[in-house]
Amino acid sequence: FVFAATIGSFLNVVIHRTPVMMKREWQQECNQYLTEYHPKVVAQVGIDTLNQPLDSYPTRYTLVAPGSACPKCHSAIKPWHNLPIVGWLMLRGKCAACAAPISARYPLVELITGVLIATLAWHFGPSLAFVYSSVLTFGLIALTGIDLDEMLLPDHLTLPLLWLGLLLNLNHTFTSPSDAIIGAAAGYLSLWSVFWLFKLATGKEGMGYGDFKLLAVFGAWLGWQMLPLIILLSSLVGAIVGISLMIFNRHQLANPIPFGPYIAAAGWIALVWGQPIVDAYLATLH
Repeated sequence: FVFAATIGSFLNVVIHRTPVMMKREWQQECNQYLTEYHPKVVAQVGIDTLNQPLDSYPTRYTLVAPGSACPKCHSAIKPWHNLPIVGWLMLRGKCAACAAPISARYPLVELITGVLIATLAWHFGPSLAFVYSSVLTFGLIALTGIDLDEMLLPDHLTLPLLWLGLLLNLNHTFTSPSDAIIGAAAGYLSLWSVFWLFKLATGKEGMGYGDFKLLAVFGAWLGWQMLPLIILLSSLVGAIVGISLMIFNRHQLANPIPFGPYIAAAGWIALVWGQPIVDAYLATLH
């Protein structure tokens, strides 16, 4: 739990900084394209305007640099204040220098990471399956946080998990190689089909391509047999949350809701308890 909570502290950095890094990369690509193919536009707008930063963060902004600091007063956070969960409690949720509030999301992510990894340790025991499932869980937590914040499921997090699942199952770690390959394809194509049916019927896009890839991840890890359970659980939870938000007037019908967190939660449940759930359901049919 302690080790996982420490990793959760780093996942907070990944969740916050990855979208910033992605937007900066997109800006550089757009500026390069305009400079090479549309010099008249660059001359009109001015290169300085094009290169204006999209945010107020330091010029060098990666997952490891600069160190953690208060976003308001920019004071560096002391190492003992960076301790998972405990550091936030010591500070009482406020910056030590300027007393600006620190979001409770930071210790919450650390706590959730610790609880999930401890659950995996209890379920799988000291095994390679525990190590692999922990890597998947770390990725899912990062993807969930980013999707909640930015409605993004970055390919450079999703696709490595997809390929890792296929490679691990070459040795039948969680399922057979053939079931993993079919699961990856079926996971992607099932939501892709729903996406296009909805778009043809309404002219609107009902979900993003990142959702297709995330479901393909679980198909690659757990096999195609778990996909119906994951789709059912994620749709059920997503519908309950969405309807609840609209009832309490916290969400407009036209505003999108990120679906990635529900897929991630349903897939994690299937990773740990999927087979018992399926067996219990099948038993009720007999």
